[in-house]
Amino acid sequence: MSRSDFCLPVWRSSCLVVALCLCLGHVDVGAAEDLFVNGAGQPGLDRWTCYHSPAIESIEQVWKLEAGVLTCRGLPKGYLYTKKTYTDFVLKLQWRWPPGSQPGHGGVLFRMTGEHKIWPKSLEAQLNAGSEGDLIGLVGYQLSGSAERMKVIEHKQFGRLTFVKRAAAAVKPPGQWNDMKIEARGGRVTVWLNGRKVNEATDCDVVAGPILLTSEGEPIEFRRVELTPLR
Repeated sequence: MSRSDFCLPVWRSSCLVVALCLCLGHVDVGAAEDLFVNGAGQPGLDRWTCYHSPAIESIEQVWKLEAGVLTCRGLPKGYLYTKKTYTDFVLKLQWRWPPGSQPGHGGVLFRMTGEHKIWPKSLEAQLNAGSEGDLIGLVGYQLSGSAERMKVIEHKQFGRLTFVKRAAAAVKPPGQWNDMKIEARGGRVTVWLNGRKVNEATDCDVVAGPILLTSEGEPIEFRRVELTPLR
């Protein structure tokens, strides 16, 4: 076999790999964003704003970023949310109940649309004690999942709620940091907790919206909040 005979199939194979990657669309990602760092590369909450009821005068009344750890006081109820909106992304973060405190209520909301209120139309990855990793479609947000783990209820205050219960528990004891990873890619949303895949939903509404960290009555802490947009 001549050198040209050998190079031709190799060239064709390389082209096929490149074409396959482009068709799959799984390799086109944006730069990772540290959401606790401002445009000047300094720690801060410049990327965020908040909604609370009753309203507060400044973010610092509820949220405090110190030494890379964001502490939420828990009251009044509401949420911190990103000024930018995202549709498809990988979100990684760590969260915990502060040492010495009792586990309570919390959540990470995304693909939020409509008016700001408690609670807005969005998809929630639950942090509630005993339900860590559940997915909830709030105020009519559409999603689907395994029939045995799915439930839909009509709530007088919060409208239609669609629950997809986690498939496994993987939370650490109170006071320890938990790693959460959320991947929203088109109509599929997947949740990992401490390295274990705990939930997945399909047929999710595909809309752009901010990322929300909730304040639901109890102190909770977050750190290393990193988002990678998927294009």
